[in-house]
Amino acid sequence: MTLVKNIALFAICLVCTAFAVAQNPAARYEIDAKRIGVTPYDKDALPRSREFLRLDSTYYVGWFYQGVYLQDRSVDQMGYQRSLGPLRTAFLRIEKDYSALLKNLYSSPMYYMQNNQRYNDYLVLASKLRETYEYLEMPDSAVWVLQQVDKKNFRRDFFGTAGLKAWIIHRNRFYTQEKFGFLSNSVAENEALALRSCYNGLGRIRRNAAQNNLWFGEGHSNYDEMGVYHYLALLHCYQKNYDSSEYYYERMQNMGAISYNNYGNMKAEIGEFAEAIDFYGRDKYKYGSAKSLMEPFYYLPTLYVYGGRTLEAIKTAKEAIDASNSSPGFGWYNIALARSYLYNGQLDSADITLKKAAAFKEVHIGTTLSQPQYDFTIGLLRLMWYHRQIDLLKFFDRGWWYKPASLYALAQVQAQKYTHEYLLATQLALNPERARIIYDLFCGESTVGYDEIWYLMKRYSPRYFMKLMVDYIGNDPRVKIKKYFQLYEARLSWEAGNRNAAQEKLETLLNSARLDTAHEKLFLGRLYEGLALSYTTTATETKQRGMITNIMEQYPQLLPFSGLPVAVYLQINGLQDDITNKVTAELKNCNINWQESAAGHAEATISFKKKGIKYEVELRLRSASGKSVVFGERFMFKDAAGAGKEIALRLFGKTGAQELETLPVKQTK
Repeated sequence: MTLVKNIALFAICLVCTAFAVAQNPAARYEIDAKRIGVTPYDKDALPRSREFLRLDSTYYVGWFYQGVYLQDRSVDQMGYQRSLGPLRTAFLRIEKDYSALLKNLYSSPMYYMQNNQRYNDYLVLASKLRETYEYLEMPDSAVWVLQQVDKKNFRRDFFGTAGLKAWIIHRNRFYTQEKFGFLSNSVAENEALALRSCYNGLGRIRRNAAQNNLWFGEGHSNYDEMGVYHYLALLHCYQKNYDSSEYYYERMQNMGAISYNNYGNMKAEIGEFAEAIDFYGRDKYKYGSAKSLMEPFYYLPTLYVYGGRTLEAIKTAKEAIDASNSSPGFGWYNIALARSYLYNGQLDSADITLKKAAAFKEVHIGTTLSQPQYDFTIGLLRLMWYHRQIDLLKFFDRGWWYKPASLYALAQVQAQKYTHEYLLATQLALNPERARIIYDLFCGESTVGYDEIWYLMKRYSPRYFMKLMVDYIGNDPRVKIKKYFQLYEARLSWEAGNRNAAQEKLETLLNSARLDTAHEKLFLGRLYEGLALSYTTTATETKQRGMITNIMEQYPQLLPFSGLPVAVYLQINGLQDDITNKVTAELKNCNINWQESAAGHAEATISFKKKGIKYEVELRLRSASGKSVVFGERFMFKDAAGAGKEIALRLFGKTGAQELETLPVKQTK
C-alpha cells in the first residue's frame, strides 16, 4: 500500500512539475516581449526562435518562428520537409494551450481584441501547416488541419476552410476514399462533394453576416463570399457549367477580388482566346517569381502557339525560366518552352528542354496541376518529337527511302517511338479522368495542347475517337470549340480509311467555320494540311497547290513535317565557292519540289557573303501569291555540314541561333 501511495505521489509531482513548466509565465512574458518588432519572416527570426526555445520549449512561439521562417524560404520538398516538424509542433502546442480561448474568441468584442495576437498566430500556423502538407502531397493531413480550425467554430471564417477543403478535394478528385478518407469514390462524386463544401461555406457566411457586419463593418460578408466564389467558379468551369462560372467571375471582378489567371483559363476553354491572353497578361507577375507556379507563363506560350506566334511563345517561356531560378514552376516553364520549340521547328532545342524538364523535381505549389499531369505532358510532347524527328529525317533527304544510312536512322527513331507509345498508353489507361482533361479539347485543367492530343488519337484507335468526337459535337456547349471536334472527326475519318467522307467534311468546315484568324492560325494550318493531303489526283492538283500556299502564309513551320510536295523556285545570290556550293547541294537534296521558274510558285532567295572565316546567309521567301513569308532571316556558319538543312528549315519560318554550332568531329584511332 505504501508503495502504491508513493508511486501516486510521484506521479502527482510529475504532473505538477510538467504543468509548472508548461505554464512558465515569466519565460512566456519575456518571449512575448522579445518578439515585438521581429516577425517570423524576418532574417533574424531563426536565431530569435532558438532563443525562445531555450527560454521555454513548451511554448508554441519558438517553434512557430522556426517553422514559418523555414517554410517561407523553402523551394523544394526537402525544404518543406524540414519546416514540417516545427510547424506541426507549434500547431499542436497552440491547440493544447489555447484551444478553449480560441473557441470563445467571439464571445465579446473586448475578448476578441485582447486575444487577437493568439488568433492571428493560430491562423498563420494553420495556413502554413496546411500549405506544407499540400506541397508534400499529404492532402489527408491538410484536411486534418482544416478540421481542427473548423472545430473552433469561428464566427467569421478568415481562414476560408470551406473553399480550401473544396480545393483539396478538386485537386485530388481522381483518387477514391480508399486512398484518402475525405474523398468519395469517383471523380463526379468528388466534384459534387467539393461543391457542397462551398455551398456550406456560403451558408455559414450568410448566417453570421449580421453579427459580423456589426463587428467588422457593413459589407464584410460580401468580401468573405468572394473567397468561396473563387472556388465555385473553378468547379463549375470543370463541370462545364460555363454560365455559372461566368456569373461568379463577374461578381468577383465587380468586387476587385478576381483571379484573372483562372478567368483566363475559363476563357481559353470556351475558345475566347483573345480575352484569355488579355487576362493572363494581367496576372503574369501577380505572384512574383518564386515559391509557386505562375500559371500564365505556362498557358500563354500555348495560346501563342495556337496563333502562330512561336517566337513570342519562346520568349515568354524563357522569361519565366530566367525569373524562376530553379524554384517551383521551373519544370512547367521548360515544358512550355519545349512545346514552343517544337512548333517553331527547333527539334534539337526541344529535345534538350524536354530532358531538362524530365530531370527536374517539380513541386506543384499554388496549382491544381499534378505530378501525373507533369509526367504525361512531357511524355506526349516527346511522342510528338519522335513523329517530327521522323518527318524531319525524310525532309532532309529526298532519297531516304533507298539509302541504307537513312533507313537505319529512321528505324532507330521508329523503335524508340513504339516503345514510348506503349509507356504513354499505360499512363493514359490509368488516368480516370482522361475523357475530361485529355480528350475533351481545351479543358482548363489540362496541361496539353489540343494539337498534341492528335498524336495519341490517330495512333491508338481512330474509330473510337471518331465516335467520341461525334458525341462532343452533339453535346458540348462550347460553340467556338465545336469546329475543333469537327476537324478531328474529319482527320480521324481519313486515318480510318474513309477518304472521300473526310475530304467532304474538311471542305464543309473550310466554308462554314467562323474563326478568330489572329489566334487560330494553327487550326487553319491543320485544316489546310488535311485538305492538301486529300487532293492527290490530277484533277485536284491546283487545289492542293492552293492549300499549300495557304499553309505557307498561315503557319509555314508545319510544312517541313507535312510530307506535302512544296514547290519552290530557288535563286542563289552572292558569294559562290566550295563551301557555299556544298551548302547549296545539301539544300537541294532536301525534300522540296524545286522549280525551274517562279511562275505560279513560291520563290526563295538565298544570299551568301563571307565575314572573316565565317559565312553569313540571308533568306527570303515569298508565297505563290506574292506574300512575304520570311524576310531578312540571317545566320552565320563556318562549316558546310548542316547549313543547307538549316536553310531549308528557316525558309519555312524556323528561327534559332545567329551562328550554327560546329558539330564535333569523331576521332578515329
